[in-house]
Amino acid sequence: MRLSARNQFPGKVVSVDRGAVNSIVKMNVLGGLTASATISNNAVDELGLAPGEDALAVIKATSVMVGVED
Repeated sequence: MRLSARNQFPGKVVSVDRGAVNSIVKMNVLGGLTASATISNNAVDELGLAPGEDALAVIKATSVMVGVED
């Protein structure tokens, strides 16, 4: 697979929390960190995502923001 995104982290799916339309997929990457993504249920099915499966977290973003209230 060739992608333009440079942030690619191999890992294992920890959980798939399925909703009505989308699922939250959590992966264990980089030796213990958790990556979380919201993707469509169709994508989960097409990729065969399930706990214990190997997967690749691909991150391409122009910005990541984190905030807290004072």
